[in-house]
Amino acid sequence: MGGAGGRAGFYMGLGLALASSAFIGGSFILKKKGLVRLCRRGRARAGQGGHAYLQEWLWWAGLLCMGVGEAANFAAYAFAPATLVTPLGALSVLVSAVLSSTFLNEQLNVHGKIGCILSILGSTVMVIHAPQEEEVSSLESMAEKLKDPGFIVFAVCVLVTSLLLIFVAGPRYGQNNVLVYVLVCSAIGSLSVSCVKGLGIALKELFSGKPVLKEPLGWVLLVCLVICISAQINYLNKALDIFNTSVVTPIYYVLFTTAVMMCSAILFKEWQHMVLDNIIGTISGFLTIVSGIFLLHAFRDMPFTPDLLPLFLQQGRADLHTSWRSADRHQSYQHQPLLPSEDKGSQSTEEED
Repeated sequence: MGGAGGRAGFYMGLGLALASSAFIGGSFILKKKGLVRLCRRGRARAGQGGHAYLQEWLWWAGLLCMGVGEAANFAAYAFAPATLVTPLGALSVLVSAVLSSTFLNEQLNVHGKIGCILSILGSTVMVIHAPQEEEVSSLESMAEKLKDPGFIVFAVCVLVTSLLLIFVAGPRYGQNNVLVYVLVCSAIGSLSVSCVKGLGIALKELFSGKPVLKEPLGWVLLVCLVICISAQINYLNKALDIFNTSVVTPIYYVLFTTAVMMCSAILFKEWQHMVLDNIIGTISGFLTIVSGIFLLHAFRDMPFTPDLLPLFLQQGRADLHTSWRSADRHQSYQHQPLLPSEDKGSQSTEEED
C-alpha cells in the first residue's frame, strides 16, 4: 500500500465501506418499519400515492441512514481501491436480509442463510487479497490517468456500446431480455465510479487547503457523475419495472462489479503489481460473493421442505424416522407394567380347557 500511510488509508477505506453497507442495509429496515406503522394506523400507503410517510420519524431515520451510508461509500473510494469497495456493497443486501428476518419477521430460508455465509466468506477473501492500486493523490495525477490510451479506448467502447444498447437493442429486445438495460446500467456505472474516485481525491485536497475549486477537472468530473448516475437510475428503473427484482438484482450486481473491476484495472493499474495468488484470491472471493447473492435472491421465495431433498436423503430420513419409531416402541414395551399373577393364572386355565 505504499508504506504505513497507504496501509492506514486502506483500512480507512475498508472501514468506511463496511460502515456504508451497515447503514444502507439498516436504512431499508427503518423505512419499512415506518411504512408498516402507517399501514396499521390506516393511513394512505405509499404504493397508493399517499405521502403520510413524510410525517413518520422512522422513515426519516431510514432516509438519514441511507444518506450517511452513501456518504461513507463515496468517501471509501478516496482511500481504498474500487475493486475492493464495490464488491463489499453486496454486504448491504446481507445486512438487510438478516435484519428483516429479525425485526420484520420475514422468513430467511436455508438458501438465504447459505447465501449470507458465502457473501461473508467471499468478502473476507477479497479483503485479504485486495489489489494495491497505484498512488493517485492529486488531481494532476488523476488527469494523467485519464489521458492514458487504454482508458480512452475503454471509455469510447463503453459509450458506443451503451448507445447501441439504448437506441438499437433497447426498442427490439428491451422488453424480453433482462441483459439489455442492465448492461447499460453496468457499463455507465463503471465510469461513474471513476468520477467518484476523482471527486474523492478532490475533496481530500480541498480539506488540505489546496485551491481545488479553481481546477476545471473537478467540475468536469462532477458533471459527468451527474449524467452517469441519471442514466443509471433511469435504465435500472426500466429493468425493475419489466422484470422481477430477484432476477435484476443479482445480474446487475455481477455485471456492475465486473465492469468496475475492469475499469479500475485499466485506469489505476490495480492488477499490474499483484502476484498470482492474490489475483486468484480476488477472483475467487468475487465469485463466492456472486454465488451468495444468487442464492439469497434467486431462491428467496422458495420454501425449503423435506420433499425438496434428493431421493437418497429422503430414504435416509425415512429410515431414521422408522428407527426412531421402533426405538420408541421398544422403550414403551420396557416401561409397560407386567400383568397381574391372577390374570396369568386365568389365562393358563383357559388354555387348558
